[in-house]
Amino acid sequence: MELEEGDYIRVRKKTDRDVVVYEGIVMPTASRNIVIKLDSGYNIGIRPESVTFEVISKASKAEVLKEEKKEEEEEIRKGELPILSILSTGGTIASKVDYRTGAVSPQFSTEDILEAIPELGQIANIGGRVIYSILSENMRAEYWRKLASEVYNEIKNGAEGIIVTHGTDTMGYTAAALSFMVQTPVPIILVGSQRSADRPSSDAAMNAICAAKVACSDLAEVVVVMHGSTSDDFCFIHRGTKVRKMHTSARDAFQSVNGTPIGKVYYDTSNIEKIRLEFLSAYKKRGERELELRDRFEAKCCLVKFYPGADPAILDFFIAQGYRGIVLEGTGLGHVSAEWIPGVARAVKQGIPVVMTSQCLYGTICDRVYDTGRDLLDAGIIEGEDMLPETALVKLMWVLGQSTDMDEVRRLMHENIAGEISGKIL
Repeated sequence: MELEEGDYIRVRKKTDRDVVVYEGIVMPTASRNIVIKLDSGYNIGIRPESVTFEVISKASKAEVLKEEKKEEEEEIRKGELPILSILSTGGTIASKVDYRTGAVSPQFSTEDILEAIPELGQIANIGGRVIYSILSENMRAEYWRKLASEVYNEIKNGAEGIIVTHGTDTMGYTAAALSFMVQTPVPIILVGSQRSADRPSSDAAMNAICAAKVACSDLAEVVVVMHGSTSDDFCFIHRGTKVRKMHTSARDAFQSVNGTPIGKVYYDTSNIEKIRLEFLSAYKKRGERELELRDRFEAKCCLVKFYPGADPAILDFFIAQGYRGIVLEGTGLGHVSAEWIPGVARAVKQGIPVVMTSQCLYGTICDRVYDTGRDLLDAGIIEGEDMLPETALVKLMWVLGQSTDMDEVRRLMHENIAGEISGKIL
């Protein structure tokens, strides 16, 4: 019997020890060999003289044409999908467990992520590459600059959305850095996972799929997309300057602090077409701003946490080491002990800006209520408003990259650049 394209056949091939049986669909070929697509999806070529075969079901010409039309429609559909770029920096979302040691290490490339989460290909045409392959505790200011440059180039070259895969531990710092360094006309999404992709409880796939949906939306800011609950029901969209990891291991570890999440992504495990976005607060929209890279950065800044009895010589150490900016994480409304105030004054006198934030996280700094606060203001402290301490640190690094004039630094620290200060118009 003559074979036709689309026939479903069973092939038997004798070996020295046994008979091997293959089943699959006859594929087109320019050679005299038989090429069949196995049920697994793989194609194999077989010399017809070395096998016997039987046709299980014939494919009519109409069925062949129908399949060809389906493939053409799929190509057209893919051509209509938005273009997204995944830039991988490592972290748990791009990691797997080494079961010899029990340790998690970043070993997955962008291609591995796409292979592990094929649904991403139904949402967009996705390309990308590995920028770093590190765990997030190894992130540094110079890495932020390179990442910002890569993001800028991807957008400049036509990417309609950016997804940055990142370790969760320092994701908030990187989100803040990109928020200040890249003025974007398209979505820039940071996403990670609390549990590696090869674990049954992994949150990697859902987070990545929700991130891709947000990357195709009309939002045009730097945001973090992560699980919003311990169940697989929705992800939150957090502004990059307002987000903090609030739990060591829970899947819903990320929260927006001193601000409402920008939105939610309702997940549907049965059909990605049913995934929907709900926006909860105002945001910058796609195309609203021109693309701009502002990546000058002063890395030599520090974040100092005050505690009862802390030695004021701590400040003198950073001054002596040549640090260019200091962020204090004070108590309550923004306080340190009276012994620290002369050190603050010395730093300011030497041209080192000192910014006050609060360990409380929620609420705003107000150094006008108590005597210590007023003394800090007299010493030249800059109130950090309601910025997270880590966001204030990253912002100070960025501000000092723009200007070292103390008056300009003070002005920029009080200006709402990327939604880092609540209650002020962007």
